[in-house]
Amino acid sequence: MKLDMMEQYVLGCFIALVLGYIFLQRFTDKNIKKAAPRDAGVEACSDKVVREADGPPDVIIVGAGVAGSALAYTLAKDGRVVLVIERDLSQPDRIVGELLQPGGYLKLVELGMEECVGGIDSQQVYGYALYKEGKYAKLTYPLQEYTSDVSGRSFHHGRFIQRLREKAASLPNVRMEQGTVTSLIEAKGTVKGVKYKNKNGEDVKAFAPLTIVCDGCFSNLRKNLCIPQVNVMSHFVGMVLNLENGKLPQPNHGHVILANPSPVLFYPVSSTEVRCLVDIPGAKLPSITNGDMAKYLKATVAPQLPHELHDAFVEQVEKGEIRSMPNRTMPASPLPTPGAILLGDAFNMRHPLTGGGMTVALADVVVLHDLLRPMKDFSDAAALTEHLEAFYTLRKPVASTINTLAGALYQVFCPSADDASREMREACFDYLSLGGMCSEGPIALLSGLNPRPMSLVAHFFAVAVYGVGRLVFPLPSPSRVWLGARLLMNAYGIIFPIVRSEGVRQMFFPITIPAYNRGASVVMKSAMFDMMA
Repeated sequence: MKLDMMEQYVLGCFIALVLGYIFLQRFTDKNIKKAAPRDAGVEACSDKVVREADGPPDVIIVGAGVAGSALAYTLAKDGRVVLVIERDLSQPDRIVGELLQPGGYLKLVELGMEECVGGIDSQQVYGYALYKEGKYAKLTYPLQEYTSDVSGRSFHHGRFIQRLREKAASLPNVRMEQGTVTSLIEAKGTVKGVKYKNKNGEDVKAFAPLTIVCDGCFSNLRKNLCIPQVNVMSHFVGMVLNLENGKLPQPNHGHVILANPSPVLFYPVSSTEVRCLVDIPGAKLPSITNGDMAKYLKATVAPQLPHELHDAFVEQVEKGEIRSMPNRTMPASPLPTPGAILLGDAFNMRHPLTGGGMTVALADVVVLHDLLRPMKDFSDAAALTEHLEAFYTLRKPVASTINTLAGALYQVFCPSADDASREMREACFDYLSLGGMCSEGPIALLSGLNPRPMSLVAHFFAVAVYGVGRLVFPLPSPSRVWLGARLLMNAYGIIFPIVRSEGVRQMFFPITIPAYNRGASVVMKSAMFDMMA
């Protein structure tokens, strides 16, 4: 009886949490869904005095990527003087960070930076097409409640970054400087600023009450602010295809080819170009220089592609314009440090299969801005530390949902030789092919439109149960029942280690954490201020 009462109590608390979270989401997102995007929220901040960036900065931001540039612009709108130090201000050239999910685009709208996807030949993306052995499963983003501009966006990464930097630098209280930050300056356990080499090679020190480190996946500063647990799961081998008419088999959709041993991605990056990313598991790659990579791509990957993509793929492989990069994962394990905070890939990474990195980064920027906005200045170290600690818990439900989905999907799509692993992948493809809630729920999670942890776990185990059903009905046999049991154990073995690394309490019961409640009240006040403005 006591157990039943406890279960009812826990269930009741969880339902109340979910309903409260849904109310908060709808309350704060109402204007985005039903009204035209407002211009950068400048009117809401009109009481702030914008100062020129010639005085001492309020904030130092290390890195001018997605997170750094967006945060610089957002904080500067509030009248903060921002110094951004970026290792290289020329246009970056990367093979990832090219697909922004609809949830990430909505965060751009909240920040007033949606124009940054314009003028770079970006392409609207409306969903995904899964391909396996001649069959397609088409998954469309649930965008019915949103304005027509809301969709995924794909583009050349460097062009997008330059637009973000230009937007940030357009404000007079933002100063961007090229330099390499070598260390944080600390005094009595509090970060006071940074030491860096400017573009002339001179050692320079800069001081501010708040330093935000978002210097990317190769960060040399993260060890001071978190417990780095970096793992290289695989590598992406990338190339750009020039398809006839620039169209994929399913236009305006990302394509995921469920090949063996791991998936292949295709998505548009301009009106005439398509990015191809071949995932190769493990820490080692076939050599590109001696031709082993080309042999592998033509012999192993090409035969598994749709015929519409086969010839263009082989042609590009033969040209030899092949690049690679490691796919790193790193759970968020912060070491709360007065005066400093980590953000972006320097803080938290997930497998890029689902394209969730920029969505997480922009969602983090929105949360951090909402927490810092009520502070008149950052000189009150104790109050600043409280707000920064709240950030780490407030970001968890959204970030951990996207992180968990990326890790779980990658393991499902890269089955081992075990029969249960292969059955899990078959079940996933067939489950998504059913349509209705079986496809709308998972694609809403992937898109960042519904980043709710419980929904993720429910759909993941629905796939597993569906897979068991395929095995035992209509005529079960002992071997098939055993295979079904192994499939369930396989599903458990995939998702629970990921959830444990993200933090069960932070992910599913954040309301039980005092810092979450403190931060939520601050965010609610900020949202009400926006609506009144």
